[in-house]
Order: sequence, then structure tokens, then C-alpha cells
Amino acid sequence: MDQAPGSPQEPQDAQGLPGCYRHPDRQTGIRCTRCERPICPECMVSASVGFQCPDCVRGGSGTGHAPTANQPRTMARGTVATDPRLVTKVLVGICLAAFLVQLTVGDRFTDRFDMLGRAWVPGLGLEGVAEGQWYRLLTAMFLHGSYIHLAFNMLSLWWIGGPLEEALGRARYLALYFVSGLAGSALSYLLAAPNQPSLGASGAIFGLFGATAVLMRRLNYDMRPVIALLVINLIFTFGWANIAWQAHIGGLVGGLVVGYAMVHAPRERRALIQYGTCAVVLLAVLVTVVVRTAQLT
Repeated sequence: MDQAPGSPQEPQDAQGLPGCYRHPDRQTGIRCTRCERPICPECMVSASVGFQCPDCVRGGSGTGHAPTANQPRTMARGTVATDPRLVTKVLVGICLAAFLVQLTVGDRFTDRFDMLGRAWVPGLGLEGVAEGQWYRLLTAMFLHGSYIHLAFNMLSLWWIGGPLEEALGRARYLALYFVSGLAGSALSYLLAAPNQPSLGASGAIFGLFGATAVLMRRLNYDMRPVIALLVINLIFTFGWANIAWQAHIGGLVGGLVVGYAMVHAPRERRALIQYGTCAVVLLAVLVTVVVRTAQLT
């Protein structure tokens, strides 16, 4: 990892692991989530995500710069919010509100906004993304087919999304969520039968799974729990009928790509790489949609 200009060289042990910046003789694989300097167990201070060094906890970076206690940052350099789970709460609220509308209005509403390639819908006529209704790629992310479908996705969103929002910050988390969801919709549009409707937040949630795996690997956490949870979800994806596996896989791939950029981007060009990667994935979504539309029309 590149060092900040003017920062001291990190002492390395014979195995290549750096030494703690306060205790150079103690090798460690853990870094402060704010300044990214290596820290040993004695210097680790637990944070909402990962660990911080004593200097960052006191509000100074230890590199001669002014204290930054009044401008706390997440490990992805997002702004730390007073309510670190506000976006997750809003997303859950939107999904619940949309489901209530589905129950109230009925299938006519769902048929208008679910993910559909191209088909004749009774009462609506010829419908689908291929007919210019690109909004379906987005709106389908907030619709659900049953109480169980809704409950499972919202619990997953709360358990996985909340901690991830704390780690990335609101803007980056929101970008990850929507890019992953759109990637899932695009792959579903490309590979599924054009007359096969699909709906649900699963594509975006699988993207959060992917980003969480990247984050836990970056923090040297035990990967087994998140891998086990992901494997279980993939078994359900391919083992149960009437599940749009294309949306799940598309969202997972999108989440892995964007999550890696969010967590591993070098500090000198961090925002450019993070949002540039989001733009590249969105470009891939656009190309996929254009190509598939040309096939269907």
C-alpha cells in the first residue's frame, strides 16, 4: 500500500509484515481504519468497524497535520453521520411502502413496475424494458412478491446493510446499493426469458454481501461466517424454483467490483477510483441493456 507523502517508512519483519508504528518490533497485519498505519494489539482501539490507533482516537493523525476530530471519516473516507444507518432505514421504509401499495392497488401496479423484458400484459398491452420502459430496471428493486420474500430481504438488508453503511458512509453505500441492484436487473434482462417478470431487492442485497466479504477480508476478520451465509443464499438461489438467479449473480458481481474499489482504492485518488468504478459498472449495465434491446426488437 502506498504511503502518504512525508510519512515514515514502515518497519518490516522478515516475513514481510509491517511493525506497529508505535512498537516497531511487534509485527502485525492490522491497520488503523482511518490513517491505515499498522497497529499491534496493545495499540488497537475498537471502532464501529475495525480498529483505530490511539492518535486517531485522540483526534490527531500523528503525522504533523492538524487534528481531525471534528471531521471524522469512515474507512472508505466517507463522512461519519450522526445516524450511521439512516440510509438503510430509508431503503427498508421504501420497500415496505411499495409493498403496501402493491397490496392496495393489486397486480396492475406490480405489472407496471416489475422487471420485464418484453411481453404482452393483459390490460396494459406490450410492456417491458425493450419497449423503452428502462425504469423497470430500478423500480423492480423495491417490489416483492410475498410477505416471506419481503421479510427475508428486509432482514438481510438490515443485518448486512447497516454495518456496511457505517463502514463506507452514506454516499458510497448508496452508490454500492443502486449499482449492484442495476447490475442484477441488467443480467436478468440479458439472460432470463423476456416474458419472465421478476422483482425484489435481492440483487442489491447480494451486492452488499459481496462488498461485506471484501471489507472483512480487508480488516483481516474471520471470513467463514460471511462465506457460509453467502453459500447458503446461493444454494437457495439455485435450489428453489421461481428465483431470478440472474439478478442475484449480477448483483453479487457488481457488489464485489464496487466493494473492492471502495475498500482498496489508494488514498491519493480514492474518490476518483471509487466513483469511477461505479461509473464503469453502470456503463456495462447500459451496454448490456442496449445489446439485449437490439435482440428483442
